[in-house]
Amino acid sequence: MRKPEQPEQANFLELFFDLAFIFALTRVTLPLIDRLDVVGAAQMLVLLLALFWLWSFTAWVTNYFNPESSEIQLLTIVSMLGAVLMAAAEPRAFADQGMLFAGTYVAVHIGRTLAIVYLLRADERRLNPTRILFWFGVSAVPWIAGALNSDSTARLALWAVALAVDYTGGRLLWPTPKLGRVPTSQWVFAPEHLAERYRQFYVIALGETIFILGRTLFYSDLTAARMAAFVVAFTTTALMWRIYIQRAGRIMGEAIRRSAQPNRLGRSIANTHLLMVIGIVFTAVGYGLVIGDPLGHTDLSWLGPILGGPALFIVGRARFEWAVFSRVSPSRLVALVVMAALAAPLLLGPPLLVTVTAATVLTGMAVADARRARGCPPEKPSPPRR
Repeated sequence: MRKPEQPEQANFLELFFDLAFIFALTRVTLPLIDRLDVVGAAQMLVLLLALFWLWSFTAWVTNYFNPESSEIQLLTIVSMLGAVLMAAAEPRAFADQGMLFAGTYVAVHIGRTLAIVYLLRADERRLNPTRILFWFGVSAVPWIAGALNSDSTARLALWAVALAVDYTGGRLLWPTPKLGRVPTSQWVFAPEHLAERYRQFYVIALGETIFILGRTLFYSDLTAARMAAFVVAFTTTALMWRIYIQRAGRIMGEAIRRSAQPNRLGRSIANTHLLMVIGIVFTAVGYGLVIGDPLGHTDLSWLGPILGGPALFIVGRARFEWAVFSRVSPSRLVALVVMAALAAPLLLGPPLLVTVTAATVLTGMAVADARRARGCPPEKPSPPRR
């Protein structure tokens, strides 16, 4: 187990583990790029949720257990191998690579949890991974059933059910017949380590946008319009970094420590980061569209990633602010209202104009944050009491 005196910074192994997800996130957008509709968005979301659950579960494992122990290091490296295999299967996960994706996901979660059960065989907390193992066993059924079904629609539905089981189990602390749920008294973790890990995953997601920017520009003919789209898109990424890190992103570890219910706040912050990352990934898809055809016609389906991606990020950032400070800045709500009001008129303009609008709205939020903080002492965290 992790010792109280151990430093809470992420170690080199965890940063090495994150390399697999740099690769994975660069491929998770491919279903939506190939099929820009509701089904393509749903497929991308399923792949992203599976990857995030694998990453997040590994982050919690290295948070509870001693990341310097050889057993935990081996589990982390095996999990990394699984993530790479899932990433390799992503582009064809709803075609002929479904079993590789789903089978790897199931094998990593069940295999790792079985190993933890064995490692804790002499510890009173050994029942906790047993509870988790039960839930992974239940979700394995729709995962494998979906992989065996050649119909992509049925596979999507079954995998959505599997993810619902996985995420519901985590939210409810894995209630299990005869064993109950994980006692909150045993749900102790290192707040600063957990906060740092989620900050790092957020940066990985931003790296996906940079990859899309560079790849799309490289494979396109250089024009003034494309260069302008590139600069505006890069500015949007920089703004999403700035808005995220402004105070709340810096002190979420302290907020978890101060919370009356740190376990609940830790899970809430995990879900909030997932929401922001989904917004960033959708935004990355929009970058590819805009740089590819900056002055063309703005199709209705394009508004989802180009404008909806940043809007979803704002929703996640507002939720994050509430988790840390028990308040939401008015600039978040104003930004969402402006985006919603301009959505229909922007259909009459080129995609570059839509991207400029999103960047302008984010700039207004960043300026509002800077003005509020100027000349004031750093705001202390004040997480919700419930």
